[in-house]
Amino acid sequence: RVLDLGSGAGLDVLLSARRVAPGGRAYGVDMTDEMLAVAQGNQTRAAVPNATFLKGTIEQIPLADASVDVVISNCVINLAADKRAVLREAHRVLRPGGRLAVADMVALAELPAEVKHSLDQWAGCVAGTISIEEYTTALSEAGFTGVDVEVTREVRLDGVDGAIASAYIRARKEVIA
Repeated sequence: RVLDLGSGAGLDVLLSARRVAPGGRAYGVDMTDEMLAVAQGNQTRAAVPNATFLKGTIEQIPLADASVDVVISNCVINLAADKRAVLREAHRVLRPGGRLAVADMVALAELPAEVKHSLDQWAGCVAGTISIEEYTTALSEAGFTGVDVEVTREVRLDGVDGAIASAYIRARKEVIA
């Protein structure tokens, strides 16, 4: 069972569903009716029966405790106002031994105030970034272990050149002995 946070058009959900078929299931959570409709249309066209799209927020995931094995997300957590709540929720829905695997933006340096408050920079996945240290601390506080952040590429944009990067973020929910 795989969960995609902020699943949008559902492409990662559909790819995951195919990977875990025939016995597995992939879920996508999105807060907008428009994107859920696009995702469901994509699901119909792709003929992938083991995917489920749920309306909800990533701060309050509409799934039971310990109900998924893997949580994924692609450049969405940085958009959340309360990233710690998102990470606590991801931990809650993961089964013991489950994995978090996220691609997200991270801050390598302090962002200028005008960038942090720019709607365009929020929409561009820039303004909401947090530092690698903040990310790892938030994951640890949520209960994750084995936290690893791998910076994959520095982003070059006016006003933030060298201050942000894309990264793979991985962590585990410990197995309860």
